[in-house]
Amino acid sequence: MRFRLLFPALILLAASLSVWAQGTPPAPAILATSAAAEIAPAKTSIYLGSVSLVVPTLTRSGAEFVSTYAATVFPFFFFNEQGRFRIQVPDVDLGRLADGHAIDFIGQAVRDDGAGRLVQGHAVPRGPTQGDVKIRVFYTRRIILVFNTTYRLVGPGP
Repeated sequence: MRFRLLFPALILLAASLSVWAQGTPPAPAILATSAAAEIAPAKTSIYLGSVSLVVPTLTRSGAEFVSTYAATVFPFFFFNEQGRFRIQVPDVDLGRLADGHAIDFIGQAVRDDGAGRLVQGHAVPRGPTQGDVKIRVFYTRRIILVFNTTYRLVGPGP
């Protein structure tokens, strides 16, 4: 008797799981179209000046995108810095971007002398491979640099 009542529920559960699985893109397809990411150069204002951030093409390494960065502070050139830049974007979040959902990410910018800066961001897709991104670099506890720019996911080279 219990099996008769449970059997329709199991069929319904199996059907809903198969529909859910069909709607989720497979991870290899997502990874193939996002082997690298390009972030457009960005600029933000500070008191009596500006800060420009340039991050060359980020390459995927596990669940992270890794590259270098250069920050130019005008007119206070003695605050210029460069180093390594990495952000964590798991496969699940790449799938959400491809489906048109915004994601948040975290990471770190490490200067050449070893000093680290927390990086937080928010990406809003305008298509499966491009969109807008807001990057926050925590220079100190009270100084947070906010860069609004765009991103583009790039597949593997030829």
